[in-house]
Amino acid sequence: MSNKQSGNSPERLPFMAWVIAFLIAIILIAGAAKLLRSSERKSSDSFPPIGTVPDFQFTTQEGKPLSRHDLLGKVWVIDFIFTRCPGPCPLMSSRMAEISKELKKAKDVRLVSVSIDPEHDTPQVLAEYASRLQADPTRWIFLTGPKKEIDEFTTKGMLQALSTDPTNPAATVHSTRFLVIDREGQIRILRKLDEPELVQKLLMDIGSLLREPFSKSSNLAP
Repeated sequence: MSNKQSGNSPERLPFMAWVIAFLIAIILIAGAAKLLRSSERKSSDSFPPIGTVPDFQFTTQEGKPLSRHDLLGKVWVIDFIFTRCPGPCPLMSSRMAEISKELKKAKDVRLVSVSIDPEHDTPQVLAEYASRLQADPTRWIFLTGPKKEIDEFTTKGMLQALSTDPTNPAATVHSTRFLVIDREGQIRILRKLDEPELVQKLLMDIGSLLREPFSKSSNLAP
């Protein structure tokens, strides 16, 4: 009677089991990677454009002009505040400061705060306000300009609520939303001040839009 071992001998079974487990692991890893790539693609697709930022020409806290074209190629977050605000503005600026701190090394991200009280909030006043917040002017920009243009930009251009009373700042009613703008100047995401984990959500929004392909030849015109 022959003592030769068959191809399915007990000695070979552990090796075959290891090979099968290894192949299954590779398949699972490949599937997970594909799912992750698909998720990353869909993350920005889930935020279709809401509108296009209109052209503007305002003045920064440093007294420099800034237009929509200057922000082409950047992902930016914009809010609307004023330095005499007795209500939500300090909290809004605090949230922007948190975002700015997290994005110290991000080259293609800007934060923009537009004053809805431009007659009071001159570049000098905004510079002092920004200084108290330790805002880096290369990353966090405060804007002022002619009141009529600011009002139209806020309400007609960015579709945000605004009702002002120059004689009574406390009576001013304005949007407390943060708008996330993509590199082509399109409004993509709106976040409310009272949203849970607001800063983390905005950071994720920014990262998602940064991953989108961008062509330098893109035109910001509506």
